[in-house]
Amino acid sequence: MISAWDCLYFASVELVHSTPIKQRIVNAYRRYLSLMPAEQLPVEIREGYAQILRSLHGVQPLRGEDEVTASVRKMSNQEADECAALILGIFAQLCRSQIAQGRPSAEVVMLHSADPLQQEFEIPASIARA
Repeated sequence: MISAWDCLYFASVELVHSTPIKQRIVNAYRRYLSLMPAEQLPVEIREGYAQILRSLHGVQPLRGEDEVTASVRKMSNQEADECAALILGIFAQLCRSQIAQGRPSAEVVMLHSADPLQQEFEIPASIARA
């Protein structure tokens, strides 16, 4: 089973793609937030998550669409921005909560060397001699 932390992390990653914000919200919900085990969320975070669910399930769908698509379609761009910010805010709260409890939220992975300037900007010898 996927954890609440993973669902929120991957939903957050979905929100930074280059597609329009409303499509990103629908994708984040369908792919990750709809799978999230809400009982894993600390009590203080559950109301924020419930607010997201209310905003994504508040509009009667047209034929051929679901509630989430209809709700996001009816959002203004400002409301979509606020919904995305709420998702990211809940993820940040969950991370802070886990740190406060002394539990690591995820493994830290080193993506670059300790000295990225040396590795990324090293001048090849053939260019340096020119």
